[in-house]
Amino acid sequence: MRNWYSLKNTEDLVSPALLVYPDRIEKNIRKMIEMAEGTDFLRPHVKTHKTAEIIQMQMAHGIHKFKCATIPEAQLLGKCGAKDILLAMQPVGANIGRFFDLITAYPKSEFSTIVDNLKSISAISEMAEKRDLEAALYLDLNTGMNRTGIAPGETAITLFKTITLHPKLKSKGLHAYDGHLRHTEPATQKTTCDAAFNGVLKLKEALKSEGFMVENIVAGGSPTFPIHAKRPGVEASPGTTLLWDNGYGTLFPDMGFVTAAVLFTRIISKPGPSLICLDLGHKAIAPEMPFPRVRIFGLEHCGQTAQSEEHLVVNCPENNNLEVGDAYYAIPQHICPTVAKYNELLTVEDREITGSWQVAARDH
Repeated sequence: MRNWYSLKNTEDLVSPALLVYPDRIEKNIRKMIEMAEGTDFLRPHVKTHKTAEIIQMQMAHGIHKFKCATIPEAQLLGKCGAKDILLAMQPVGANIGRFFDLITAYPKSEFSTIVDNLKSISAISEMAEKRDLEAALYLDLNTGMNRTGIAPGETAITLFKTITLHPKLKSKGLHAYDGHLRHTEPATQKTTCDAAFNGVLKLKEALKSEGFMVENIVAGGSPTFPIHAKRPGVEASPGTTLLWDNGYGTLFPDMGFVTAAVLFTRIISKPGPSLICLDLGHKAIAPEMPFPRVRIFGLEHCGQTAQSEEHLVVNCPENNNLEVGDAYYAIPQHICPTVAKYNELLTVEDREITGSWQVAARDH
């Protein structure tokens, strides 16, 4: 019996290629909804897949709130008719104008974004006044990742009040991403996640005591999704859960998500007695992870030793049976930036290529 990921015929398939399996994506969507106990407090991130077809699959299940990281991703969501779109990247420079362009171009969608400082709030409010539009803003909080956001405290309270009191700004609530929390032991993960989120709850209560209500809280990503999904009134925003990858699959095997994206590759050379080279270079898979950067089915016993733009060198001591041209399948350690390297995703059903989905929002 063939493995679930393998194709009946690969003769005409160009490598490297990124394959996706719609039936397995469907399983992951259902699992997300099950964990969130419905769609009311589920806001999936589209950064992983960047494709209209997967957005439409989610909308068919009643998901109407989405999160994104770039203007093209937000535009794609607008084109798909998503009702509620959060741009979770603070717009600066020309992107402020592009954000307002979206509001004008897709009036049936509600767009919002995040801010974490007074300068950005001022720039956005000035543009809102200039265009006579209202900007919906979340205050972005730093709960320990130290990438973006402002720490919960007095300055955060002042910024939230500034947003709420401005006639051209609408306060949507609080946003907190805790991607740094990746403890493999569930109890430890929950303890650290609760501790980080406690600052968000304290800020919410402090604002309430001063008469400022927090409409909404958007929290977490895929690693903390099971925890935030159980918080009353909090929107959880997983992304990698749609396609899954070997990184999260190894760290969080109990989450129940299935791999839905697989790389197709071939051996292109045997440069030494124990070496093979695959066409999985930096341009084919995300290179930011340490080796191994992919899990290659059938070559798990081999060590990945070097990678350049087009090549991945693998040390296989017993490679006598391996030939140039042999095909292999691999799961990337990190699927999100890997998808962005491809113009299209090839769909697989019943072990055959059935079509392609454009990675429509892969550019900035």
